[in-house]
Amino acid sequence: MTYADGGAEHVRVEVATDGRASALELGDGAVRAGLAACAQVSGPVTSVYRWAGEVRTDEEWRLVLKTAGDRLAELTAHIADRHPYDVPEIVAVPVEGGHPEYLEWVTESTRPRP
Repeated sequence: MTYADGGAEHVRVEVATDGRASALELGDGAVRAGLAACAQVSGPVTSVYRWAGEVRTDEEWRLVLKTAGDRLAELTAHIADRHPYDVPEIVAVPVEGGHPEYLEWVTESTRPRP
């Protein structure tokens, strides 16, 4: 079962992108769309990775979004459609616990609005 299929009640979604402005735009769009309760931007970070057969080192910015598990598939599609990379890092990490009122807020914040 994947998280998108309801495998976790809450998830943290981690995304790397090419700059602060891009991370802020992605985070703002996800929160405004009701797909994430909040988005945190941090960076810069240095990433070392293999792409197109070579090892590269680049500066990136990290975006962490908090969402309900049942919103993960839609959030993933939303980010992928707007991300500047051909193959963006979008990784969901299950939340195993936390402050109940905070987790309730995450759920309420990601419910579809009329």
